[in-house]
Amino acid sequence: MKKLLIGNEAVAWGLYHGGLRVISSYPGTPSTEITEFLSKHDDIHTEWAPNEKVACEAAFGASLAGARSACAMKHVGLNVAADPLFTLSYTGVTGGLVICVADDPAMHSSQNEQDSRHYAAAAKVPMLEPSDSAEAYAFAKSAFTLSEEYDTPVILRMCTRIAHSQCLVEIGNREEVPLKEYVKQPAKYIMMPGYAKVRHPLVEQRTERLRALAENCEYNRVENRGSKIGIITSGCSYLYVKEVFGDSVSILKIGMPNPLPEKMIRDFASSVEKLYVIEELDPVIENHVRALGIDCTGKSLFSAVGEFSQQTIREAFRKEGVSFGEQPEMQGKAPQVPGRPPMMCSGCPHRGMFYTLAKNHITVLGDIGCYTLGAVAPLNALDSTLCMGASVSGIHGFNLARGGETEKKTVAVIGDSTFMHSGMTGLVNIAYNATNSTVIILDNSITGMTGHQQNPTTGYNIKGDPAAKVDLEALCRALGIRRVRVVDPYNLKECEQAVKEELAAEEPSVIISRRPCVLLKYVKPKAPLRVDSAKCRACRRCMGLGCPAISMKEGKARIDQTLCVGCGVCEQLCPFEAIGEEERK
Repeated sequence: MKKLLIGNEAVAWGLYHGGLRVISSYPGTPSTEITEFLSKHDDIHTEWAPNEKVACEAAFGASLAGARSACAMKHVGLNVAADPLFTLSYTGVTGGLVICVADDPAMHSSQNEQDSRHYAAAAKVPMLEPSDSAEAYAFAKSAFTLSEEYDTPVILRMCTRIAHSQCLVEIGNREEVPLKEYVKQPAKYIMMPGYAKVRHPLVEQRTERLRALAENCEYNRVENRGSKIGIITSGCSYLYVKEVFGDSVSILKIGMPNPLPEKMIRDFASSVEKLYVIEELDPVIENHVRALGIDCTGKSLFSAVGEFSQQTIREAFRKEGVSFGEQPEMQGKAPQVPGRPPMMCSGCPHRGMFYTLAKNHITVLGDIGCYTLGAVAPLNALDSTLCMGASVSGIHGFNLARGGETEKKTVAVIGDSTFMHSGMTGLVNIAYNATNSTVIILDNSITGMTGHQQNPTTGYNIKGDPAAKVDLEALCRALGIRRVRVVDPYNLKECEQAVKEELAAEEPSVIISRRPCVLLKYVKPKAPLRVDSAKCRACRRCMGLGCPAISMKEGKARIDQTLCVGCGVCEQLCPFEAIGEEERK
């Protein structure tokens, strides 16, 4: 059966048909849909874990029990899961274990462009990298067999373009793989030094076996066209090369970037006069080729920053004086459209709190979530954003370094899902090591940035069924914080009072800014507000909120009736009472 699939859905089908029994993940664009698609299958277990480390460890537990298992995350999530990953390389697996990671060249929704291929090399585990949805399906399905045959976790590397682009995929049927027998094996699975020392040589032996596999496997292939030019490429770059050159150049397509083949590369290089390496982000393949003593052209011609495109390839080779045969050039240029800066939605519950913080000139250590948009104009409310949970850990260090007065003018902000992910331990540190730090948990009752996934604070699991719900107030108190209070971010006076009082307190405190995301289906918007143009004095205070529903027209404030959800925050700001539920005549 053929289906038109985005890459992430193709991965989901490949894992499912490969005999997957358990997948545990933390949502992160561009990987999120893998687990969401798998949640539609009731004959396997799917779940959202609190973070990627937990997800990877849960997948390990399922593998240990004999089940084929997986976890999925974005590239920065692999940082969080790196702790179990490196030791998983030593223990190996019982049931096949696949770690799906999606890189984000050009940082469409990420804070860095890290290249996950380095993790595969450092952890000494095989990595597969598909170039389209069809390969995503095939590689995901075969990854379980590879994992079990070589006693190793397998990393499946996606990227934003492959994860979210579509092509036809011929999918088969589910392979029902029996649960493997669980046998107690202390020397294999208890990684204390005595046993780990014995496992390391086995990892090196496995790597040699995988190198031999790389020379003749389904993942790497040569397309020999008898040309003077040869190109080694992988992933999305392979598609760009094919669109530019067609069949006019010889190509070595790498689908298994770790471990990389040696003889295959030497043979390919010897068959051409000029060798190029085209890969997005870091020169992983290029460095390997050069280490073999083979001359090639790579990052001297292609950037290590951002995504490539067909045009990128064309322009680079034009500088080399290379022609493109019969391949047609792209005609014309894309139309210029007005830029649309990122912004929080109309009625976003985070806006009122950020306005309060900006108004009072508070230093704000931010975190990862849709609330990171509090950094942009006109609010300009954030001072830093590093990684998941860093706001809570960071404010402790910030206040330690700058002393008492700083504590009265500095807060950390973090979302409810991010707090569960990695904010809790930072809060323990604040309580235990005693800085007068104020943490604001922006609780919008969902994991907003990645598309409304459930989390341990929402009371529902991945399928929407009722689940245990973490009580944030009780949790914060249990972690050692005595001052915990809840505010409504639509109430500006309440927000300001809470912020001032908690900053003045001589002990750590938590403010929970609680109101559900306006995009949740159960949230019913109020009637849109209007501006009485006769009363409006064009003071532009309402514009300071950065609400997309508010604009200036003909010298007066104007509220778009199709966007406004009636949150009332702007009404509280207007000193002339020009904003209300209906226009006053």
